Amino acid sequence: MKYFEARKARIEIIPMIDIMFFMLVFFIMITLHMIPNAGLRTQLPSSTSAQSLPPPKVTVTLTTDGTVSVDGHTLGTADLTALLAKRPDPAHTVVTIAGAKDVQLQKLMSVMDACRAAGVTQVSLAAQPGKVD
Repeated sequence: MKYFEARKARIEIIPMIDIMFFMLVFFIMITLHMIPNAGLRTQLPSSTSAQSLPPPKVTVTLTTDGTVSVDGHTLGTADLTALLAKRPDPAHTVVTIAGAKDVQLQKLMSVMDACRAAGVTQVSLAAQPGKVD
């Protein structure tokens, strides 16, 4: 009777490959969530007192001609109010307005009023740190 057979040790590589693929998928998903919303390209105004803030829940892009867009979709101010009002908790929704450098102040105020009409209380303006022109 052979109770203790001497077996040759084997390295199982299939489970190791499975673990590596799961780790690859995990790191890809984490990296994708670290990339901020791309939105539209605008030239942000500069400010000497600009501070870094946590990523906003909603980024509103305001171009020089007064076009308002959220996540690449062009909206009017009434549509922006409706979009923000549909969110689960508009009072705690953080909105950042990324306005172009040469945008009219009235256009900026109308976007801020649209956010306020939806019940949003946390509105910030995006700026790049640097010397003011």
